[in-house]
Amino acid sequence: MLSRILIANRGEIALRVIRACHEMGIETVAVYSEADRNASYVRLANESVCIGPPDCNQSYLNIPRIISAAEVTNVDAIHPGYGFLAENANFAEICKDCGITFIGPPVEAMRQLGDKVEARKLARRAKVPVVPGSDGVIENEKEALRLANEIGYPIIIKAVAGGGGRGMRVVHNDISLHAALASARSEAEVAFGEGSVYMEKFIVEPRHVEVQVMADQEGNVVHFFERDCSIQRRHQKMIEESPCPILEERDRERLAEAASRLIKEANYVNAATVEFLLDKEGNFYFIEVNTRIQVEHPVTEMVTGQDLIKWQLRIAGGEPMTLRQKDIRHQGVAIECRINAEDPANNFSPCPGTISRYIAPGGLGVRIDTHVHQGWTISPNYDSLIAKIIVHQETRAEAIATMRRALHEFVIEPIKTTIPACLEILSHNLFVKGKIDTGFVERSL
Repeated sequence: MLSRILIANRGEIALRVIRACHEMGIETVAVYSEADRNASYVRLANESVCIGPPDCNQSYLNIPRIISAAEVTNVDAIHPGYGFLAENANFAEICKDCGITFIGPPVEAMRQLGDKVEARKLARRAKVPVVPGSDGVIENEKEALRLANEIGYPIIIKAVAGGGGRGMRVVHNDISLHAALASARSEAEVAFGEGSVYMEKFIVEPRHVEVQVMADQEGNVVHFFERDCSIQRRHQKMIEESPCPILEERDRERLAEAASRLIKEANYVNAATVEFLLDKEGNFYFIEVNTRIQVEHPVTEMVTGQDLIKWQLRIAGGEPMTLRQKDIRHQGVAIECRINAEDPANNFSPCPGTISRYIAPGGLGVRIDTHVHQGWTISPNYDSLIAKIIVHQETRAEAIATMRRALHEFVIEPIKTTIPACLEILSHNLFVKGKIDTGFVERSL
């Protein structure tokens, strides 16, 4: 078992990991920037280390400072959370070279799945359907034009590295291809330090469905069913739920089995999320693997009763999974709303500032994952996510009703948040009927 862990992250995920560690008797070390000096998770950790100024590049993305903090506090593992260095294979390799356990997949698996072109090749070997597209990196505009006409418009250009909607462009004709290719490469270079892109057929009005998978060091792989993440804005998820409301049981099993095959083929260890697009005919296509815990992991925890962070820690400590697939049951419906410090009425512009009034909702089936509190100052230096509300009820109708009630109770003032946008979505007739896709928010709000 691991005995002392450094959390190389901040915000609600740092608090989430610290709580899981303490329940397992594992000591924790928090790292923080000067902007997060008074954060609740810093106080709750057994030890804390300041790693620099608010700028991410000088703190949470500064590998030498994080490794130094790990060495001086004598930890035996690092949990990267999500974002920042969570999918950085170089960071994972440095941890390994320093004799520190990286709580995540092996470096080789991370590199292979982090490269979306290689991940597509792996999916084909595992007989997992992929979206029609280029076999590799698009080298020049001539090749892009030929392939786009071969596949048929609309197509989507994607960055080989990274995610979160950056380095992505939807193209509808030859005329706009040149500009889209250049801007996607430029954005990818700035965001990920890697400007390579590839091309896929753009699936019109798809659902975004992902499968939570866990694998141990002995080759055991289990899935924890699927989450529907179709409610998103500019490729950023807003609301997630489980189960996917339109999947039949047979299709649910096929999707989960495909995700498990892919993870086995990659010789993967620890938590992964395998993401798919579901078209109008019910066909599913692999798009990518997130080689880390997801923001929306509480949705899965609520419907399965399994603590995914604790399973990450056990597996990283060398323990085999005692879980078998038949032991994992799906019960009820869970929905998560991400609450961001953004103004929906002003094109979702960021709203940093100090919270002077904070009242969290409660009641049966309501969970709040957050690090903020009354008096907390939201920094402009970081992602605008400040809280997640997760509800769990027996039926989808009950879960929607509970979420709407909880959102109405939630008070975060005076900053603007995405609570009104979430309420508008949850009240929309098409959402209530489950008739949504990844373009729903842009069309409806």
